[in-house]
Amino acid sequence: MLSGAVAGGVFASPPPASILAAILSLWQGGAAGVLLVVKNYTGDRLNFGLAAEQARCQGVPVNMVIVADDCAFNQPSKAGRRGLCGTVFVHKLAGAMAEEGLPLETIVSRVNEAAKDIGTLGVSLSPCSVPGSLPSFQLPPGEMELGLGIHGEPGIKRSKVAPADEVVKTMIDHMSDPSSQSHLAIKSGDHVVLCVNNLGALSCLEMAVVTKAAISCLEDRAIVVARVMSGSFMTSLEMAGMSLSVMKADKEILRLFDAKTSAPAWPNLSCEPVSGRKWSVEPPQLIASHEITHRPGPLSDVMQKALQGVCEALLQLQEELNMLDRAAGDGDCGNTHACAAKAIQEWLQGRKLPGCPGQLMTALASLVQEKMGGSSGALYSIFLTAAALPLLGQDDPAAWATAVHAGTEAMKRYGGAEPGDRTMLDALCPAVEELQRLSSSPPTGAMAVLQAAVERAKAGADSTRSLSAKAGRASYIASEHLTQPDPGAVAVAAILQAVLEALGGGLAPE
Repeated sequence: MLSGAVAGGVFASPPPASILAAILSLWQGGAAGVLLVVKNYTGDRLNFGLAAEQARCQGVPVNMVIVADDCAFNQPSKAGRRGLCGTVFVHKLAGAMAEEGLPLETIVSRVNEAAKDIGTLGVSLSPCSVPGSLPSFQLPPGEMELGLGIHGEPGIKRSKVAPADEVVKTMIDHMSDPSSQSHLAIKSGDHVVLCVNNLGALSCLEMAVVTKAAISCLEDRAIVVARVMSGSFMTSLEMAGMSLSVMKADKEILRLFDAKTSAPAWPNLSCEPVSGRKWSVEPPQLIASHEITHRPGPLSDVMQKALQGVCEALLQLQEELNMLDRAAGDGDCGNTHACAAKAIQEWLQGRKLPGCPGQLMTALASLVQEKMGGSSGALYSIFLTAAALPLLGQDDPAAWATAVHAGTEAMKRYGGAEPGDRTMLDALCPAVEELQRLSSSPPTGAMAVLQAAVERAKAGADSTRSLSAKAGRASYIASEHLTQPDPGAVAVAAILQAVLEALGGGLAPE
């Protein structure tokens, strides 16, 4: 890349004395010669030209390349085409050749040839302002300016703001229009390097949208995009716009372009062509777990009865849960649970549940993930997914104890909450702790364990009245405003109560 840079005032050429000082610094530092890369503006040509002549008088081998890559004007004035962001390509090619030790005259000759195959066009949604001054031009809201320069000067055409694909097509059509004296002659089969340059104020998101549109537009013309760079390379203060620079590239140009550089702002680009890559893949065709039909078994009827009881309980609680949630959230906790309940009821219609509890948990996790939404949907789906594994091929009380423990631990691990944080865990964790007794109690005692678990869940839910929220949306609310129990904890207690009432005779057959 460059060995030196000379700064002038904002949008002004540096004075000849500064340019000469830079030339002499490089020469005295051991440079074999100095190449000045200058954009085609009258002030720059004059000042850099004068400094070059003064350097020659002091015995310095110096030469100058003038870059004029602007494609805006169909019939440029005598001043010629302006130098724009395509100059960055010249910096890179000349710097790579200089690093290889090529003679100054050879570098100048090759760079001049390459510069003939570079074109740039800019578009902006706003003007820019030199600090302390008014905007350089006025642009009404909803309009964009095509063909503007990098020093705040207006462009050649105004039009209504359009989608990125349309704007990019308009720009490339204009750049490659053979009726224009400033056009870049690109055709099907050409290999090019593309630079999408942020003029100052576009977001990364907008730049990515434009970059994708530019690549697609060139590929639609059967032009091979060999390399693409996207970012801020030649800005115009705070201008909300971008420019497209295209350089035709053969193998030698690409070799020089790909040469490594320690210049910190040069992007770490891949040396592989952009065109021809597969940028995305189609996801595998997966059937949702709740759409798979499984063989029923001895537990199918009792599990279906429990599920129906849970759904009815949640629907009855809808307004109460919404009311509790209004104090700490957006008041939709009841609606969210009701949505899941209705989805499960619809899913149960005309369906025999799988006999394997693990398969049922997996199916419910898939259904809740798809239909419930929100953080509650994610938490319930995590619980059910983690609880499914211990219940695959197992249905004894010990397996149920292991399952609910695994589900709860997963909720704590991914949700980040703990008992005492005023969440559903304040009802769930005491109940799960009680349910661990299923591992050691006789089958005839399972209902007593479940009854005790329900009582502890209710007590845990009620205890949230006096807790300060430390997780979820409620954590942003002052504790003095939270005097009602947490709606998620109330829902958990209601679910366990519904299971208890529905089962009646036991968790699993003896």
